[in-house]
Amino acid sequence: MNALSELAAGPDQPPSGVALDGALARLLESHAALQGWFVSVKDAADGRYLQVNAALAEFFGRPADQVVGRSDAELLEPALATLVRSADQTALASATGTLAGEHRFDWRGERRDWSVLRLVVPSGERRLLCALWQDQSPQRQREAQLKAAIEQLEQQQKANVALRRELGDHGLRDQATGLSTSAHFDDQMRRELDLSSREHREFALVYMELDPPSDKVRAFGDRALERIHEAMGRLLRGNTRAMDASCRIDERRFAVLLSGVGLATAHSRMEGLRRQCATQIVALDGQELGFTVSVGVASYPHTAQAQEGVVAACEAALAQARQRGGNAVALASIRFGD
Repeated sequence: MNALSELAAGPDQPPSGVALDGALARLLESHAALQGWFVSVKDAADGRYLQVNAALAEFFGRPADQVVGRSDAELLEPALATLVRSADQTALASATGTLAGEHRFDWRGERRDWSVLRLVVPSGERRLLCALWQDQSPQRQREAQLKAAIEQLEQQQKANVALRRELGDHGLRDQATGLSTSAHFDDQMRRELDLSSREHREFALVYMELDPPSDKVRAFGDRALERIHEAMGRLLRGNTRAMDASCRIDERRFAVLLSGVGLATAHSRMEGLRRQCATQIVALDGQELGFTVSVGVASYPHTAQAQEGVVAACEAALAQARQRGGNAVALASIRFGD
């Protein structure tokens, strides 16, 4: 019977003569492999490894046969080896022969958190110290990410409240996003077109549309859409200058006016904004909601020389972005000649 079979027999069972045929030990090994657990068996007297699974051998960076017969003092840094040996001794001194605990240490430049179960098993005249190590680092990272998302949401909600208080003229601003209303945006565009025509300069018009929502967003319904609108408002305000303008057209569409900006620069800026949308954390009831946008970009005077023409070119570019499957930026065609 190998050391894992003796572990399967348990401390209250005889270490040999148990009619398990190794089935329980194989089950333990298989489950540990699926979960990524480390399994080890040591001689309690000298702390040398008698058996390790493949995951633990890989952790040590050695073949399993080069781990067996060695102690932690030969495999680990002195401080870490002392920490592990101290926990082993505590388990060996325990009246029940079991010890559940946690270890946290740096390993190869990465912080790792472990839950460890130690079990003392008699084996003839000697004792075996068996251990199961479970890496808790991924779970702790997810918990930290969730906490950060919740904190971000709380900050965003506070910012939204503050913004709404600052908006004195509700007729010029959309309450959900803090962006201009469509009517106010149209006025700004007419002024920009007049200014650009008189001063022979360029500007860009951008239309953005939320891509079809995920199943999770649809399940939350209007509440999810409200959070996404808030996120879009923040992103658009954060990516535009004082001389630019942005608005919410309807439930799914937004527009941006980039003053004094040509087609290439507008494309670069909107590509960056598209990536921000795709990676933005939007949290609702502890769940992370994702969204992407399709973007169409046109410019004056390169794609059209009148407001209606610029708008039509921008609509056509947006349609191209949607045809590409969404989460894309498309440019309007440049005019050549009259």
